[in-house]
Amino acid sequence: MLKLLFFILSFFIGVNGKHFVLVHGPFHGAWSWYKVATMLKSAGHNVTTIELAGCGISPIQVQEIHSISQYYEPFMTFMESLPPKEKVILVGHSFGGIPLSVAMEKFPNKISVAVFITALVLSEKFDFRNYIQEDLTLGLSLVRPHPNFNDEKLLLKETRVTKHRYGRVPKVYIISKEDILFPEDYQMWVIGNTGPYVEVKVINGSDHMVMFSKPKKLTSHILKIAHKY
Repeated sequence: MLKLLFFILSFFIGVNGKHFVLVHGPFHGAWSWYKVATMLKSAGHNVTTIELAGCGISPIQVQEIHSISQYYEPFMTFMESLPPKEKVILVGHSFGGIPLSVAMEKFPNKISVAVFITALVLSEKFDFRNYIQEDLTLGLSLVRPHPNFNDEKLLLKETRVTKHRYGRVPKVYIISKEDILFPEDYQMWVIGNTGPYVEVKVINGSDHMVMFSKPKKLTSHILKIAHKY
């Protein structure tokens, strides 16, 4: 029934054969996308769920990660492996918005659109220091420890984005209305400082883990975004 529902939705909005790349948030792993990934595949699309270093079932231990570039290396390696003319739709959740932003800078020609789900986002005028100064606390359950990136100079170098490259990729922000970890006013603060966005969407009744609390609504939004971009 679920497969039929999303096949009909894809047919109705004209989304055919897209490649979605899903990037998880802190403490979790590729497994966290299991509901959304299943729905997208059931609708006939190619889906890649990225396992960042030291997360999920990655064999790398958190103490082995000394820079943010090591943390997002599996994602960048995947992006480099894409055929020259293939474009993907990037979807990032929470802290996953940081590697998503870096990928937009490195591979603007390989990305149709970037979708940020209650996420941290970088821009040319809004770098990692803005989040550090906000004393952001990622108060999630410690499924696996999240690495600390203490070298601020290296951190800024490895997450720098520019309007010339990063700015070429359309980006969409999905607000989680009842997110306690990143409250709505915090999400609006991120949006206001990292725009412009081609669209901002809202999911009501969803907590920070939107892919668990509202997977059908999230998948529906992602499919409609894919159709447009």
